[in-house]
Amino acid sequence: MHELRIPATTNLPEIFLSPDGFIKVKGRSIHENIFDFFKPVELWIRDYIKTPAEMTVVDIELEYCNSASSKLLINIIQQISQVRNQHRKLQVNWYYEDGDEDILERGEYFSSILSIPFNFIKIK
Repeated sequence: MHELRIPATTNLPEIFLSPDGFIKVKGRSIHENIFDFFKPVELWIRDYIKTPAEMTVVDIELEYCNSASSKLLINIIQQISQVRNQHRKLQVNWYYEDGDEDILERGEYFSSILSIPFNFIKIK
């Protein structure tokens, strides 16, 4: 299994996926054709959950996320959470800027509908 790195653009987040169990999504996600962008991510995760690391850490640090991106992120986190079925640990860290209630609420919503406890980390 290989690392997958996708650099950020003005409308797309930086993506970093490591077979060592580290997953990072950072930036803005407002692209019109988000499905094509996230396709390699979904394929990588499908392979990863076959033989996941003992501990998977997901860091999500979004400035903005449109509704299409939100749906895809929920699906991706749900896929990743399957590592728990293999008695592996999962930690999801949701970063938000101090005062950005929209991003914080989005993370709280994701956590509740996925029934996965998130660590909410305020950035100053």
